[in-house]
Amino acid sequence: MAVLEEPIKGVPMVKNYIGGEWVESKGEIIDVVNPVTCETIAKVGISTKEEIDAAVKAAQEAYPDWRRTPPVTRARYLFRLRELLEENFEEISRIQTQEHGKTIDESRGETRRGIENVEVACGIPTLMMGDSSEDVASGIDEYLIRQPLGVFGIIGPFNFPFMIPLWSAPYAVAAGNTVIIKPSSEVPNSQAKLAELVEEAGFPPGVWNVVNGGRTVVNGMLDHPQIEGITFVGSTPTMENVIYPRCGATGKRVIAQGGASNCLVIMPDCNVKATIPSLMTSFFGNAGQRCLAGQNLIIVGDDNKFYNSFVEQVTEAAKKIRVGNGLDESIQMGPVRDAEKKQRIMNYIEIGLKEGATLRLDGRKPKIEGDYPDTCFLGPTIFENVTPDMTIFKEEIFGPTMGIMRAKDLDEAIQMCNDNPFHNGHAIFTSNGKYARKFQYEVISGNVGINIGIVAPMAFYPFSGMKGSFMGVLHTQGKEAIRFFTESKVCIQRWF
Repeated sequence: MAVLEEPIKGVPMVKNYIGGEWVESKGEIIDVVNPVTCETIAKVGISTKEEIDAAVKAAQEAYPDWRRTPPVTRARYLFRLRELLEENFEEISRIQTQEHGKTIDESRGETRRGIENVEVACGIPTLMMGDSSEDVASGIDEYLIRQPLGVFGIIGPFNFPFMIPLWSAPYAVAAGNTVIIKPSSEVPNSQAKLAELVEEAGFPPGVWNVVNGGRTVVNGMLDHPQIEGITFVGSTPTMENVIYPRCGATGKRVIAQGGASNCLVIMPDCNVKATIPSLMTSFFGNAGQRCLAGQNLIIVGDDNKFYNSFVEQVTEAAKKIRVGNGLDESIQMGPVRDAEKKQRIMNYIEIGLKEGATLRLDGRKPKIEGDYPDTCFLGPTIFENVTPDMTIFKEEIFGPTMGIMRAKDLDEAIQMCNDNPFHNGHAIFTSNGKYARKFQYEVISGNVGINIGIVAPMAFYPFSGMKGSFMGVLHTQGKEAIRFFTESKVCIQRWF
């Protein structure tokens, strides 16, 4: 019998965590809804400007002492947090599934990736090392030290409520900064649980703060003169029109990660048996709500026999995906986050049909395992006859859809990838090293997959991105995050 234990009991109020205190927001209170059952599982406040200002004040006041705390001591707090995350691993994962809808296996993967970032940040005594040179000129030595800057804002998305803030926060605090995290108000419970564990780990008040809310909180972060920088993950329009220009106007450093419409290229020599499961996870995992999800499948060559056989196998595999409550271990795909997002995806399906694409598999009326409303559920949807001029190729759908296209050769496939407005995680499936290297060398993509469907970098590598998927210079995770959260101070000395 499926274990559907839900960790969020009743309808708790999700509070802000400011200066080491749990504070109920004075703003509008909204419902947090489980997308499987459509029931309210919590309430959260849409915080006011005064509340984000209070968090900045608390973080700023905590900063001087935290900066003076030796890196090895700061790392010990992270080591304690890491142990608490392991002890609460299953509860954290189930909270994600309950508030977001993804399967429990996907949530466990998210939890693991989040913990890995904490583990990497524990190496801050080494990661923060500078450089030195003796006798750069006669009797003169020169050295570089990395210093923290102050308060940073971290703006998280709805699709990975636990993990994505951990692409930034552990590195920021390890380096000696203080942070304010603004989770998506749709999924605030994961960050509330994380803040509880931060408190239990003994972090000093004001070092780690969480303020729930919406645009008022974001605007408060962007405008506040005492916030030194912002990390953001969200939509490309928000990245391009709000986050990046506003940070530039106020002199803040910024990592801005946007959307995607990733292309996965299939060469006729690929290992079909191994490739198809990777495609299922890439296109339909997390119900397609992943910035590294596949959206466009480009099949190379004019061999109709290979094309027809491959598409048939892909379609049959997609038909077998079990849709339902993600807390059921047997379920392979949960709902999309809410009814509004489902309608947006449905609109894209209609646009695709109007522009000439055809449906090989229609997921608009899925078979749902269990007695649940279909409000937020979609099944895998597969288009054929997609072309590069279509909206469903050029815009991010962010749902469980696959658009199948054809290219005469690898050159054309790479050109299709490069003509796409987004460049987050393109991939190729092939058994030929020459094809793989050519693709890796020529494709415009921050993350490149070779026989990998979800090109998710490990925590000690940067989560990259290019062009329409990213604005900035440095990236989250690993050494680049340390560089972002510190400034290089060069000292030149001579003694007489």
